[in-house]
Amino acid sequence: MSVPPAAVLFDMDGTLVDTERLWLRTTADLAARLGHTLTEEDLPEVLGRAVDHTAAHLCHITRTSFTASALAEILSDTFSGKVAAEVVPRPGALTLLAELSDAAVPTALVSASPRRVVDLVLGSLGDHRFTVTLAAEDTERTKPDPAPYLAAADRLGLDPAACVAVEDTPTGVASARAAGCSVLAVPSTVPIAKADRITLLDSLEQADLALLSTLTVPTTPTEE
Repeated sequence: MSVPPAAVLFDMDGTLVDTERLWLRTTADLAARLGHTLTEEDLPEVLGRAVDHTAAHLCHITRTSFTASALAEILSDTFSGKVAAEVVPRPGALTLLAELSDAAVPTALVSASPRRVVDLVLGSLGDHRFTVTLAAEDTERTKPDPAPYLAAADRLGLDPAACVAVEDTPTGVASARAAGCSVLAVPSTVPIAKADRITLLDSLEQADLALLSTLTVPTTPTEE
């Protein structure tokens, strides 16, 4: 008999809300202002990444006179404005969150976005839907490092291996897998490769508690 996951840890941008396209547009517009056209080669440095990382990438490839911190501020301000105007939940996201709430399964929001962007989205989704929330500032290192997912599991008092992470980018998947989580991946912008402990879906509309309950193996105490 399948047992529900100890918790479900959700990425935000592109997973629960349709903001990945806003972030990509924000980055592409700034890159164009700096004389660079974003290509597929740039996407690993943009999608699923923290603002500071993307800003540093733009600074490096354009050799602009702007500092990375100045570009990060421009990116953050522009993206925040777009999010405030256009927060749209991804198909199936609210239904899945409601089902988990009804079943008393803890949830965490684990985002590489700044806290002010996370709070904007929570104002739309409802912060009551999550037991804990983590933004880029809440860990020393962010995705693809495992630190965010390790921190979320720690705050919940759980073993990451007993949790399911829900992600939409290769960067986020790498973070969750490195933390020891099983991953439900719903690609939003770029493909995600098949691998051990990754379950791929086309939409969160295909996800429910029954499916999530098949993705982790409950841990049992070792007999002495």
